[in-house]
Amino acid sequence: MQVYLVGGAVRDELLGRAVQERDWVVVGATPAELERAGYRAVGQDFPVFLHPDTHEEYALARLERKIAAGYRGFAIESSPTVTLEEDLRRRDLTINAMARGADGTLIDPFGGQADLRSRLLRHVSAAFAEDPVRILRAARFAARFAGLGFTVAPETLALMRAMVSAGEVNALVSERVWRELELALRAAHPERAFEVLRDCGALALILPELAQSPDLPLALASLRCAANGAEDAKATPQRWAALLAGLPVPDIEAICTRLRSPTEHRQLALLAARLGAYLFSAGQPTEQAAADPEWLLGLLELADAFRRPERFAQWLAVLDARARAAGQSPAAAKALAGRLDAARLAAASVQLSEAELKAHRGAEIAALLRLRRLAALAART
Repeated sequence: MQVYLVGGAVRDELLGRAVQERDWVVVGATPAELERAGYRAVGQDFPVFLHPDTHEEYALARLERKIAAGYRGFAIESSPTVTLEEDLRRRDLTINAMARGADGTLIDPFGGQADLRSRLLRHVSAAFAEDPVRILRAARFAARFAGLGFTVAPETLALMRAMVSAGEVNALVSERVWRELELALRAAHPERAFEVLRDCGALALILPELAQSPDLPLALASLRCAANGAEDAKATPQRWAALLAGLPVPDIEAICTRLRSPTEHRQLALLAARLGAYLFSAGQPTEQAAADPEWLLGLLELADAFRRPERFAQWLAVLDARARAAGQSPAAAKALAGRLDAARLAAASVQLSEAELKAHRGAEIAALLRLRRLAALAART
């Protein structure tokens, strides 16, 4: 039995990046042997085991054979006769198809180290075309490593286009699509994932509303501004909203329903679209927004800003990204967001006295509170 460190841990080590998790491949062993050694089986589709002490994943070397359409249409073969090179050959990109032996020796049968130096995302073999998820993964890695100068190799992009033409993308299920898109949204340059999907033709199938929209260039620029070159797993709702905010509300509803995106992502994207339309409606210049209490209060009410101040803050970040993407200076974009948040704080500070609350009911209280908020906003101008 031989054990090898494989995949992302080897890649990240060679790139000088922090290794987040380590995966292992076991060659020349059976499930029974691993279980006798104290490993716990957890894999459903193929033999994966957790180490008894580290709880890291150890997978038996395996082969995959395409037997049906889609990313689940594989027969898995795992036996002690499967070699390390055979296991590595089934992986997606050369930079993910390297291993290290117990003595530290690098095993790189497909040129992953050379592609790291060349900053190329290149497929390992023609088997790449058998799994449409690899289109999404290639796009995600393009987003993750864009800051290091990585690009998709021309031959790999051509293969991805052929996969799209062959209808492989149609077999993807919404949950897996969303999972890969959300991981891309976390990256420092998430716009690169959507550019790669656009360039290979997959975006037209996954997000046709966005792909066909004249807002697409601004949407990608907005996503770039929202990310600002930083990885952030918690900022995916704002980044999703920045990407979709220029689309009609029905299109955003359709996208989020189809992909089953989380409620927070859906609500913020819809809010950004509605507030964006309100912000530039009726010829209202944004520079004069702070001088119009009625218009300002209408915006705050539409945003539900008094009950959901945290979501309003998220929208302000989206607004800032969209404004900068449209060519507004960072200072001007920040000033607009600052004026709107100051208006929220002024209106939210209004309180009715106990006597007023006792003297009025229901709609009367709401009307009085609104008048006081209008007065507070007027006093600012």
